[in-house]
Amino acid sequence: MNYLVTGASGFIGKRLVRTLLERPGAVVHFIMRNPNEERVAALRSGWGVNEDRAIPVKGDLTKEALGVSKADAKKLTGRIDHVFHLAAIYDLEADAEAEMLANVEGTRNTVKFAEEIGARCFHHISSIAAAGMYDGVFREDMFAEATNLKHPYYASKHQAEKVVRGECKLPWRVYRPGIVVGDSQTGEAEKIDGPYYFFKLIQRMRKILPPWMPTIGVEGGRINIVPVDFVVAALDHLAHLDGQDGKCFHLTDPEPRRVGDVLNIFARAAHAPEMAARVNASLFSFIPSGVSKALMALTPVRRIRRAVMKDLGLPEDIFQFVNYPTRFDNREAQKLLEPAGIRVPHIETYAWRLWDYWERHLDPDLHIDRSLHGRVAGRVVVVTGGSAGIGKATAMKIASAGAKTIIVGRDAEKLSAACAEAKAAGVTLIAFSADVADMAQCEKLTNWLVSEHGGVDILVNNAGRSIRRGIENSYERFHDFERTMQVNYFGALRLTLGVLPDMAKKKRGHIINISSIGVLTNAPRFSAYVASKAAMDAWTRCAASEYLDRGIHFTSINMPLVRTDMIAPTKLYQNVPTLSPDEAADLVVDAIIHRPARIATRLGIFGQTLHAVAPRIAQIVSNTMYRMFPDSDASKGGKAGQEMLTADQITVMTIMKGLHL
Repeated sequence: MNYLVTGASGFIGKRLVRTLLERPGAVVHFIMRNPNEERVAALRSGWGVNEDRAIPVKGDLTKEALGVSKADAKKLTGRIDHVFHLAAIYDLEADAEAEMLANVEGTRNTVKFAEEIGARCFHHISSIAAAGMYDGVFREDMFAEATNLKHPYYASKHQAEKVVRGECKLPWRVYRPGIVVGDSQTGEAEKIDGPYYFFKLIQRMRKILPPWMPTIGVEGGRINIVPVDFVVAALDHLAHLDGQDGKCFHLTDPEPRRVGDVLNIFARAAHAPEMAARVNASLFSFIPSGVSKALMALTPVRRIRRAVMKDLGLPEDIFQFVNYPTRFDNREAQKLLEPAGIRVPHIETYAWRLWDYWERHLDPDLHIDRSLHGRVAGRVVVVTGGSAGIGKATAMKIASAGAKTIIVGRDAEKLSAACAEAKAAGVTLIAFSADVADMAQCEKLTNWLVSEHGGVDILVNNAGRSIRRGIENSYERFHDFERTMQVNYFGALRLTLGVLPDMAKKKRGHIINISSIGVLTNAPRFSAYVASKAAMDAWTRCAASEYLDRGIHFTSINMPLVRTDMIAPTKLYQNVPTLSPDEAADLVVDAIIHRPARIATRLGIFGQTLHAVAPRIAQIVSNTMYRMFPDSDASKGGKAGQEMLTADQITVMTIMKGLHL
């Protein structure tokens, strides 16, 4: 048996050719635009055959006679039993003109070529899209009844099938697969399409929420999903049956699931929270088209929609297909496939394989360089408070990744010691001695950064001052609030304002501010510290909005308690679970790599949420802990000493790990 296949290197095509070649004595000729030796060898290796059984033919669907040379056409004439036409553009986002050229004219050219070489039968792999958005049950013997073919992809698939039905002089058969997903046995797939579009959303939900938490989702029409191995087995079987010419077969699931059910099936496969409550998308159809168009005409709405869709990898018009109204009757195909044991497996049985393969091989994030080296190599990174603690640990990691790393601090000796430590570890740090609380020194620093290093790519505002003292012990200590604000807010602000002009000019840059979990939890005894950090957080949110379209990113890290010299005076913290400087530096690294607006612990987010939804309860909790953990002797002006812990204190500190007390 001799075959000619277009689209043999595609997702379905490769598997169909392999199946055809399993037939004794089968020879497959396959059309390729660029049949170079490497690609052909790879295909033959995958099919497990030599050059005698898999023969490439140079051709182009967009050209008459497929652009096949006369010599090659002559070799094929009178020898081909079956032509399988699979080559097409399967993409909702493809250019309309390109789709019509490839799908319609490509089909017409293939039909004519099959006639010229005298093939015995023409097999056209169409799609359920050829039915358009038909409202009701679409049978296998229906074609002209297709409605709502406005989308270019639907129109091109319908027109391509029309070419076969109206122009092909050879015996023909048409096959309409549903939405083809990966192999039900291996999960193997090659592109993101159909339900895969929603995998990124499911993955994001899994990262944010525990799997047991119910969420609100969307409900819509029925989505007809079939695995590629079923489609290939069905094509191979139906194509070789006698007496089936001039027929169309639906390769579809006789029991399609609704959109909401499908999403929940994949949510379970991903161990993500399920959508317990689902809003039917058809409800949105009641919104007058004039109102929806007016909303989408607003620039902010368009930008938000575009940003969200891009972030989740969703096509712009994906939601118009959520309410897909068409059901497909596949009784004719089912009647012929059933005796051979070919049936569509239930999606629950293989959804986990599809998810696993996607997350290991197809997740777009896998193909983006999100390494620290990829972000900072060759860049100028400045870390204030870089001579010790979080700053030094962060600077070491950044320098090791190839950045020109500049550490800033007040103590020249400590800076020199940090540089020596880095040198011993095989990395280089550049030190600049400056007190960020001094505006003149800040200006000198920013001028030096621009003149000597061409500006800054990433600024980590880490230098800070912390004071743990209750307000009732601060009535005569207004200077505590002044000096805390001077370092944590004005110092960080002055440096940021100094580097922003150059960043804006280059249209790139990243400002990272080390804030505190106390800003989210409103930690008692840290009113001076929290107020200064909250001021910088608020300014950062304003700046992020202003510079969003300038390529400059801002990140606030609401850092939990870290074991540094800053907390050393409070002996109570010796018994409190804390992060190490290295662990804290990992949060800064994460900020550099992913550039989120905020990094916060779950405890911090919980505290912020509690203060937002139940402020009275939050105040009671905070006040209880405030009284449970009194000011240290040192904060009262006495001599610092070892402070004994009560059982209540130990219990609370263990539960509230990382919270400033």
